[in-house]
Amino acid sequence: MRIPKLSLLLAGMALSVSALAADVDRWTVPVASKKLANGLTVLVSEDRSSPTIGVSVVYHVGMRLEPRNRTGFAHLFEHLMFQGTPKAPKGVFDQVITSGGGRNNGSTRPDFTNYIETAPVSALESILWMEADRMKTLDFNPATLKNQQDVVKEEIRVNVKNSPYGGFMWIDIGQLAFNKWENNHDGYGSFQDLENASLDDVRAFHRDYYGPNNAVLSIAGDLTPAQGFALAEKYFGGIPKRPVPAGTDFREGLNTAEKRIEQSDALAQVPAIAAAWKMPDRGSKDQAPMAVLGELLAGGDASRFYQGLVKGRELSLNMNSLYGLTSPWEYDGPTLFTVFTLYKPNSNADAVLAAMDEEIAKVVKDGVDDATMKRLKTSMLASWYDGLESFLSRADTLAKLQTLWGDAKVINKIPDWISGVTSADVQRVAKTYLTRENRSVIDRKPAPKPAPAAPAPAAADKKQ
Repeated sequence: MRIPKLSLLLAGMALSVSALAADVDRWTVPVASKKLANGLTVLVSEDRSSPTIGVSVVYHVGMRLEPRNRTGFAHLFEHLMFQGTPKAPKGVFDQVITSGGGRNNGSTRPDFTNYIETAPVSALESILWMEADRMKTLDFNPATLKNQQDVVKEEIRVNVKNSPYGGFMWIDIGQLAFNKWENNHDGYGSFQDLENASLDDVRAFHRDYYGPNNAVLSIAGDLTPAQGFALAEKYFGGIPKRPVPAGTDFREGLNTAEKRIEQSDALAQVPAIAAAWKMPDRGSKDQAPMAVLGELLAGGDASRFYQGLVKGRELSLNMNSLYGLTSPWEYDGPTLFTVFTLYKPNSNADAVLAAMDEEIAKVVKDGVDDATMKRLKTSMLASWYDGLESFLSRADTLAKLQTLWGDAKVINKIPDWISGVTSADVQRVAKTYLTRENRSVIDRKPAPKPAPAAPAPAAADKKQ
């Protein structure tokens, strides 16, 4: 049974207060890990509260490592992973899982691709067999490739080309902010690159990046670590490890001059801004303070930006924030803290940005009072634990942390990192990262509407 959000929030409030005390009373997520001889890392989080399980298989490859001139290939490949194998033809994977009351999905991000399932624990062996089966090989055929090329192109049409604002706050803004191709190309995909993808590309990508030594298998729910490790060995142990290509150096420093462009949008009704700042490196001392600063400035209706720009100055209509395509904790290369806001037509981008700068300057000058810091930490801790309640989310979070940090037990360190952030830390990161020089801005404006056609002149009456 899911805990009601109010109950969880109250529990989070109590946890946040106690986290500041000498004796911390907190929930430690159970994590057991084992590496198989072929390099596959296996994680198990035992929880007997429900006879269900969550499974996540995360591969350490995403948009950053896809081939040049094949933008969107990692995303296309994710779709192909659901199109069957020689032993389990197309449709079998979905049918087996959904017929037993389960569900499954996958997603592609810059640094990883994940495949997730949740189902009754009785379905676990079937799920592991199918995941191991598609790790071994896929049904490489031209009809499937053509079909999924068309599916991905249609997805882009729906979500980008035929949608107001077209994902400019998470696609275009990265192309503007970053300098290296690995970071700034369109990972969703260009139609030309998608159409040029070949079966040889597909085979090579599976061979190079989808071996057990480039993957993490995570299981959360109704089983013991010993059971999970035995099943992993049974189904995955015989898959040989494969060489993984050396990665490129995609590191970037902070920007030293503001980048700013204007775009036109035929589908937008009001103008919008995406303002983004490069984030601290993963694992740096500034990562947790930056997460707290993001919550302070743009974390909901109580945030400084919402209260200052939407309620106070009445410049904006809404306020949303993004951490690249993931979260403040799930990246392994350059990423952005992005604020997206629709602003009123009688305002302008300069006014909106100036108002943001004012709010940032207040933090740099005055810091954050104790009551606000406590509220921020309470909210973040409640959200963190709420996200780990579901077995599916917990298994997936563990697998992603293991992949990116090399240690799934980071899951139990993040609450301490949040609790340990001080006002001085928040001041420091605001001054260091949220500068005009490190900022990239897209001002997206509605395209001018075409003038209505002049009415045709009335026909003259014929004289009889």
